[in-house]
Amino acid sequence: LEVCVDSLASARAAIAGGADRLELCSALLAGGLTPYTELLRQIRHESDVAVRCLIRPRAGDFLYMPEEIEMMCAQITELRSAGANGFVIGCLNPDGTLDCTATARLAKAANSAGLTLHRAIDVSADRDAAALGIDTVLTSGAAASCVQGVDVLCSLLAERDRTNGPEVLIGAGVNAGVIRQLSAALPGARAYHMSGKVELESRMVFRREGVPMGLPGLDEWHIQQTDTASVRAARQVLDDLA
Repeated sequence: LEVCVDSLASARAAIAGGADRLELCSALLAGGLTPYTELLRQIRHESDVAVRCLIRPRAGDFLYMPEEIEMMCAQITELRSAGANGFVIGCLNPDGTLDCTATARLAKAANSAGLTLHRAIDVSADRDAAALGIDTVLTSGAAASCVQGVDVLCSLLAERDRTNGPEVLIGAGVNAGVIRQLSAALPGARAYHMSGKVELESRMVFRREGVPMGLPGLDEWHIQQTDTASVRAARQVLDDLA
C-alpha cells in the first residue's frame, strides 16, 4: 500500500494508517510535483518508512526540455542524499511514445534506487515499459479511474506475470471499497496507490475573500490532507485479502 503525500502531516497520517511506502511530492492539487528536500528530511527524522519521491519539475505535459531533464537529474541526486529510497518518473516523446533516452538519464542519476514509472503511461501511445529499467508502473489502466481501467489493468497484470515484468501499482480513485471491488476482477493485483485525502477547514480566522492565489475555483481556506482512517481501512482490506 503506497500513499502519496505532500506534507509532514499527511506523511504522519499515512504511516499511522499502515502505509508500506510513501510517494512524496509537492502540489498534489496540480497532479504532484517534485517535493522539497527539507520535507523528506523531516520525514526521515521521524520514520524509516520507504519513500519514493516524485520527479516532476512542472505541471502540464511530460515532454521535457534538455534543461528540465538536467534539473530532474540534479533533484534526484539531492533527494537521494537526503534519504529517498526511490523515484517516480515519466517522460514522453512528442508522438506519445515513452522517452527511453531521458528515462535512462534519470535512472543513472538514481544510482540503483527503486524506480516507478508514473501515470505518464496512462496518457502515452504505448504501454511497453519493460525496457526502461523500472521496477513498478503506477497506472489507472489508461482511464480516469482504476475502476474504469479494469480491462487494461487485467492485461498489464497478465503481462507482468508472463514476462516477470514491473509490478503494476494500481492508482486513481483507490480506497478500501475499491480495493475490495477490484480483488474479484483482478485477483493478481497486489499493489495499490492512494491519497486518502480529506478536506480540512483552514485555521485562519481573518479571511480576505475574492483574492484567489491559484487556480480559479480553489481557495486558501481548505487544505487537503491524508486521513489516517482511510489509509487504515485500505490496509485492513489488503490484510484481509492476504
